[in-house]
Amino acid sequence: MTTRRDRDVLHRFVFEDTNVRGVLVHLDASWQAVLERRTYPDPVRTLLGQAMAAVVLLSTTVKYQGSVTLQLRGRGPVTLLVVQVRPGRHVRGIAHWRDPVHTGTLAEVVGEAQLAITIDPGEGMDRYQGIVETGAARTLAQALEGYFERSEQLPTRLWLAADGVRAAGMLLQQLPGAGRDADAWNRLEHLGATLTPGELLQLTDRELLHRLFHEERVRLFEADPVSFRCDCSRERTDALLRGLGIDEVRTLLAEQGRVHVECEFCGHAYDYDAVDVEQLFAAEGQPDVPRTRH
Repeated sequence: MTTRRDRDVLHRFVFEDTNVRGVLVHLDASWQAVLERRTYPDPVRTLLGQAMAAVVLLSTTVKYQGSVTLQLRGRGPVTLLVVQVRPGRHVRGIAHWRDPVHTGTLAEVVGEAQLAITIDPGEGMDRYQGIVETGAARTLAQALEGYFERSEQLPTRLWLAADGVRAAGMLLQQLPGAGRDADAWNRLEHLGATLTPGELLQLTDRELLHRLFHEERVRLFEADPVSFRCDCSRERTDALLRGLGIDEVRTLLAEQGRVHVECEFCGHAYDYDAVDVEQLFAAEGQPDVPRTRH
């Protein structure tokens, strides 16, 4: 009998009469959409999948419906990893690396690295960025727990897993204020620590919560869908080229016969020939003329 999976969803849950909340996320088609665009060595793929699950979990810890970006920049085999979730729970991600990449701890895979979390509320509001050193963290989950401890001062535990099929994660967080059950956080944290990567990837959310917390009063909320989507566009690419300046773009055109811009996140290509380039900068130089109604 095949177990019905939770696919591309985020589930929030709370423990009744406590100040502890939780979130579960499973990525299937959204994770496969990332893997279809680039082939990653297994250790890079695992880290990228874990990061994608993590950024969706992190998006539930902020008040605003903006974007949340997780970035790892290191001196090891994996030099850069960027994942982002945007309003509507649209996710995307990419990683850069240098061969060879061997399976190991986070410190071994990324070396000396910085972990940055950027929250952009949009609508003209100020962005917030928190940066911490990953140090000797053995896993991405441990590094993120350190981020919450130093930047948010909220006790937080994460469990992350990914393979070539799906990525998944669970977050437990103790909210400010005293709950009725003084021992709840310690008890629930220890129960969560028994979760295995295989269970996180294979069990449905209801099965997983029953497996871990069957003696607790857990309230599971309706699922929110998650999907892969990139926000690149011709207009954004036009703006990028205008930012380079006409001399730089003409040089690229002369060297390559065309200007080719490819989105790293989704692989969509934008090509410009000589006519496109001249029109692009001619349009930029046109003065605004008021419309006249006849």
